[in-house]
Amino acid sequence: MSTLSVQIVVLGGLTPSYGAAAAGGDEFVNSGREFIHAKNGAGVSQTVTVNSQAVCNQGFDHDAAVAIPAGQERMIGPFPKNRFDDANGKVQVTYSAVASLTIAAIRVP
Repeated sequence: MSTLSVQIVVLGGLTPSYGAAAAGGDEFVNSGREFIHAKNGAGVSQTVTVNSQAVCNQGFDHDAAVAIPAGQERMIGPFPKNRFDDANGKVQVTYSAVASLTIAAIRVP
């Protein structure tokens, strides 16, 4: 599992850096204002799953799973701390596959 560096949006603009999604998953420190931007350069759909650590407001503990069609990208989040933070204040992200999948963790101040 890799730890993603959270990049912060600024008034002057942010050119985000993307890294390859890790086969064992990724994590990042969460303030509640982060989202992930995932780009699928593969020829097949891939799913990004964000692990829920607690029940949602409907009373269920379900992960946030987002399918990203081939050649497309998605912005996923933000992640409420009380639902998605693990014991270390991090969000855990896994992938159905990692071929040609890049990801960035971004915070809006």
